[in-house]
Amino acid sequence: MGLLRRLFGGGGEVPEWPSSGNRSSALHLWWHGVDAGAAPLVAAGATLEVLQRPSVERLYFWALQASFVDGRGTRHGAAHLGLQWNPNHPGNGAVNWGGYADTGDVGSVLAGSTSTLPSTPDDPNTRDYGWRESVAYRLRIERSSAGWRGKIIDLMSGDDVVVRDLYVGGDRLANLVVWSEVFASCNDPTVVVRWSGFEGYGADGSIIRPRSVGLTFPPDGCPNTDTVADDVGFLQVTSTTRRAHDGDSLAVPRVG
Repeated sequence: MGLLRRLFGGGGEVPEWPSSGNRSSALHLWWHGVDAGAAPLVAAGATLEVLQRPSVERLYFWALQASFVDGRGTRHGAAHLGLQWNPNHPGNGAVNWGGYADTGDVGSVLAGSTSTLPSTPDDPNTRDYGWRESVAYRLRIERSSAGWRGKIIDLMSGDDVVVRDLYVGGDRLANLVVWSEVFASCNDPTVVVRWSGFEGYGADGSIIRPRSVGLTFPPDGCPNTDTVADDVGFLQVTSTTRRAHDGDSLAVPRVG
């Protein structure tokens, strides 16, 4: 942690907690131009690595999110697929694939198939998943016969797991974004994740990669979070000095 603090700086004078209603801080990376191609997007993927895991018993959530739409522009809801540091699960390891038919109504939770993964608190959306620090995981959302499927692939072991299917309409993805949502004190120890490998997959077999991403930092979150580009992708960091600004656009690194 000492090296990370030397790289990213300290938190400075910050409030103990964010001012949001649920006491969470969010950091977003919105993909630019991916869903504007000729072919509708029928899948999307991103790679997530937790480089410095949390050390407190609070919820951290890192996810790839997409909206479900059809050719007429009708919205069918949105969902998020990602890893959690969640004290309700063994070793704090969990994976979540869930969402809402109406993103403005938290009561409109999407129904889905029963996951083959266990869940200690018996949560249909959040399942036990023993992810590891500094291991890359591929998150993939794809069309299925039942609706939309969430998968997670351990890129070290090759283990490929279907989390479950969500029963939701729409024949294409839109509004792709990756994010961190942190339900922790602004002064808790630094946590670092890396996002990379942003890809959308067209119905015609094309692969579409964003050239840039847009950053948002909701003002009711902790002021000492930051997003930093590196040679691979983007680091989202807590308990640091913020150098990026809400509304910034960053070029996506070209790897390989």
